[in-house]
Amino acid sequence: MTYSIIDVETTGRTNRITEISIFNYENGRVIDEFTSLVNPEDYIPNHITALTGIDNSMVYNAPIFADIAQNILDITENTVFVAHNVNFDYNVIRGEFNRINLDFTRKKLCTIRLARKLIPGHKSYSLGKLCNDLNIQIEGRHRARGDAEATVILFKKLEHKENAQSIFTQFLNGNSRQGTLPAHLPSQVFDSIPNSTGIYYFLNKKKEIIYVGKAKNLKKRVIGHFYDKKQKELDLCRETAHVDFELSGSETIALLMEDAAIKKHFPKFNVASKKSNRRFGIFNYTDRNGIIHFTYNTLKLSPNPIKILESKRDVISYLEKICEAFELCPKYCGLQQNVTTCNHYKILTCKGICSQSEAPEAYNIRVNKAIFLTQNESLNKIIKQKGRDESEVGFILIKDGSYRGYGFVNNNEQITNTEALENFIIQQKDNGDIQRILSKIL
Repeated sequence: MTYSIIDVETTGRTNRITEISIFNYENGRVIDEFTSLVNPEDYIPNHITALTGIDNSMVYNAPIFADIAQNILDITENTVFVAHNVNFDYNVIRGEFNRINLDFTRKKLCTIRLARKLIPGHKSYSLGKLCNDLNIQIEGRHRARGDAEATVILFKKLEHKENAQSIFTQFLNGNSRQGTLPAHLPSQVFDSIPNSTGIYYFLNKKKEIIYVGKAKNLKKRVIGHFYDKKQKELDLCRETAHVDFELSGSETIALLMEDAAIKKHFPKFNVASKKSNRRFGIFNYTDRNGIIHFTYNTLKLSPNPIKILESKRDVISYLEKICEAFELCPKYCGLQQNVTTCNHYKILTCKGICSQSEAPEAYNIRVNKAIFLTQNESLNKIIKQKGRDESEVGFILIKDGSYRGYGFVNNNEQITNTEALENFIIQQKDNGDIQRILSKIL
């Protein structure tokens, strides 16, 4: 079998190739080589130049990727693509081929994953530190040829380890996940993830949480990240060295857990839930004619709101519902402005308050009923949820109109009141994102 042992240097964030080196290895020796600087058609940042020594002037007259694409296709044809952290090099090269509308598909092997399996116990499996442990000299660190040549020597050492042949075969198996998992993630960590509902944490080598997600099927969702070829997912997987998880039982509790974890840890790859939403408040006032109005504004500008919602759309929808339910006037419910009498396109329940056909006293009775309902509809609720296993049930607690948290109770427990339930609660903070989640089930 022939292996193409490859290393690329890139522009960093944009991942355009600046240098590539390929050694074809067969039966214990190198049989072919291709090395070239590459004009990335992009700017090389100063910090990348400081690392690799490759600057913009060096690649100015170098061939662009399209000029060497055929060389790469030819030398890697019918070979196995090998690299240290293979998913990075493979996806960078495949991305360059995609830009020129060519397909690039090869079987692949990762020397980090092979090393973890065949020579366990090293503190670090980065190329520099592993080569230092194994007395492999790297001539030209962070240059494509120097790193590729060191990977050739490492590969040769791995090839002669006990059980190497069976491990190589296992990793090359089309049904194996070994080529898909991030290089720094031990396979036993992935194998321990259940096919259950909950949240998961991606951690880097420093044990810092870099991403939090939720899933109905944890294992399926986690592996989905590793198959995704979007740049954000590639960057995430490149940094992932560990995956942790917590079971939730239900998807709703998973959503609540996810939101709390993101707001606690602020992982670098989570964006949406870090943003604070502009919330809106519904309030009421009485005009000079004694008619009670509903209106709304941003929460900051809403005096004593009787209802807080997460968007203007939610406010309009809610006001339409109570307007219909209590036969109120759209003009006096904040749904129409600058009209003499209401003419709403879908609410036809007005009894004539806007045309003086109904007395304010009669109209206000229905308005006050709507206010009372709005203020009290969600004051205290226990929302039953599925437990993490068959021996328990989950619950979400809302008290005095505020989300207090979630919890799990064993089926054998005798719960007779809310106070007893609070002994099992995992206390959480209320916020706009939580209210949006809960509004869908309330």
